[in-house]
Amino acid sequence: METSNQNRLWAEWFLRIALAAGFLSAVADRFGLWGSPGAAGVAWGDWSHFLDYVAVLNAFAPAWLIPVLGWVATIAEIGLAATLLVGWRLRWTSAGAGILLLLFALAMTFSSSLKAPLDASVYTASAGAFLLAMVSE
Repeated sequence: METSNQNRLWAEWFLRIALAAGFLSAVADRFGLWGSPGAAGVAWGDWSHFLDYVAVLNAFAPAWLIPVLGWVATIAEIGLAATLLVGWRLRWTSAGAGILLLLFALAMTFSSSLKAPLDASVYTASAGAFLLAMVSE
C-alpha cells in the first residue's frame, strides 16, 4: 500500500511540474525568451504577436479588450504555475488550471479548428489538471 501512495505522490508531483512548465513556457514565449518571432519552435516571440493571437481567439471582443485579455491570461498563467510549483491549495489551483486550459482549448476550437488544441495537447493538459484536483490531498 505504501508503494501505491508513493507512486501517486510522484505522479502528482510530475503533473504539477509539467503543468507549471507549460504555463511558464507560454509566458516566456510571448516575452521573446524562446526566440524572435518566426524562429523555429517559437509561437509568438513577442508581446505584439501574442496579442494578435489573442485577437484571433477572441474575435468577438472589441479591440480595446484584447490587451486586457492578454494580461489576464498571462497573470493567471504565472500565478497558477507558481502555486502548482509550491503546492499551495492544490485542489483549487489545479481546478483553476483545468478551467483556464479548457477555456483556451475551446477558444482554439471555435476560432480555428478542433485540430489546433489537439495538436497542442490543451484538452489533455486540462484533463490532467482536473484529475490532479480530484486526487490531491
